Amino acid sequence: MADEKAGPVDEAEVNHLIAERRAKLGRLRERGNPFPNDFRRDSTAEELHLAYGGHAPEWFEKHVVRATVAGRMMAKRVMGKASFAKLADRSGHIQAFLQSEPLGAAYDEFKTWDVGDVVGLEGSLFKTRTGELTVKAERVRLLVKSLRPLPDKWHGLADVESRYRQRYVDLVMNEESREVFRRRTRIVKYLRSYLDALDFMEVETPMMQVIPGGAVAKPFVTHHNALDVDMYLRIAPELYLKRLVVGGFERVYELNRNFRNEGLSTRHNPEFTMLELYQAYADYRDLMDLVERLLQGLADSLLGTRLVEYQGATYDLGTTFRRVTIEDLVVHFNPGIERARLRDAGYLREACGRLGIPVSAHDGPGKLQVAIFEHTAEARLEQPTFVYAYPAEVSPLARRNDSDPFLTDRFEFFVGGRELANGFSELNDADDQAARFREQAARKSSGDEEAMFYDADYVRALEYGMPPTAGLGIGVDRLVMLLTNQPSIRDVLLFPHLKPE
Repeated sequence: MADEKAGPVDEAEVNHLIAERRAKLGRLRERGNPFPNDFRRDSTAEELHLAYGGHAPEWFEKHVVRATVAGRMMAKRVMGKASFAKLADRSGHIQAFLQSEPLGAAYDEFKTWDVGDVVGLEGSLFKTRTGELTVKAERVRLLVKSLRPLPDKWHGLADVESRYRQRYVDLVMNEESREVFRRRTRIVKYLRSYLDALDFMEVETPMMQVIPGGAVAKPFVTHHNALDVDMYLRIAPELYLKRLVVGGFERVYELNRNFRNEGLSTRHNPEFTMLELYQAYADYRDLMDLVERLLQGLADSLLGTRLVEYQGATYDLGTTFRRVTIEDLVVHFNPGIERARLRDAGYLREACGRLGIPVSAHDGPGKLQVAIFEHTAEARLEQPTFVYAYPAEVSPLARRNDSDPFLTDRFEFFVGGRELANGFSELNDADDQAARFREQAARKSSGDEEAMFYDADYVRALEYGMPPTAGLGIGVDRLVMLLTNQPSIRDVLLFPHLKPE
């Protein structure tokens, strides 16, 4: 008999197969509980391959190695009184060999089982003539009856969306997808271990906030019934983390979810993972150094190289990362714009008009300048680049530059034309912060939904005194995209948000 492979042809065929499998499950129910939970394995596929995969076939004739394994049956080949099956567990695949002797009636049952069923078996190891490590079954049990047939392939646009909607099936069928999420876990572990080694303390701050702050973004709104108050899913943990710096925790970080009520794209998901850290007695330049060392160490650990291949391009994390001001980039990528007029709102508004950049009536020169940068320069920053000296107008929580108060000591970090990190020397002047909050509140009253609220308690915290501090946020999802060569944020989120079916 030829290999039985997953591969439904159309919806009618799928429904037919489901009906057949339900009928099999019905017969199993008549004999007792068809979902046992008393089977225990002692080995995974990877453990067996690592321990015994290097032995020659003759070795197993002299050494009896018993193993109890379990997993999803991914392939099945029945050849009369003998059969082969491929079992998949969390670590990989192991082949099983089954015969009518010694299995008896259990072998006849096995022949009725389907690809996708979860199977447990016990036996001894040997190697086939082709050199494949195999478990020769002496006992076999059906542990879970799969009611839906597995697909054969995932390809084409429609199937890409199915991969996101039914991630559980994607993970069953696609080793590449499983490897992406294994790497994601390794990346997150590395970030934590790196900061822990620098004596940062991991903390947790509220996900629901009465006043959303710490970023310029539109929040999700919910309602707390007992308190009868509207609350917001946090757009950033920043203001709470800086309260902790005031309280004496001089190095803190949080690696968790943020929520922003924005559109879906290959780079945006309404909930996403951020690493935010705050370090007292440091400035934005210290954090640029930290980002550079962190990413280089991460590349070494994860990839074994500092040359990162991403969507056909190569990015070199092994060199010193470029550092350039936002004004330098605006002039460089827009030769017609005069450097001397980069802070002239009327001039910049005319430039935005020529470039087709939409602007608002209340946008000042700082926001107009950044709009031009984002429209003409950002996507062209291929190799690792720190862009610094952002205008205070678009940086309401950052410390003003001592020599040029139009600017702040803030940077953003780009690779492949995408922002991966944002950091700055923190504003710790309570009066300046209060004034900037008032300016943000005025923008919100004028219709800017992304402008910040006035947070009186945070101002009060600053009045107690926050040490000189620098803060950093790293977009973990985008970082994972880069280091796993994935084109969309949906490829690195186990369950991305999608339009309802």
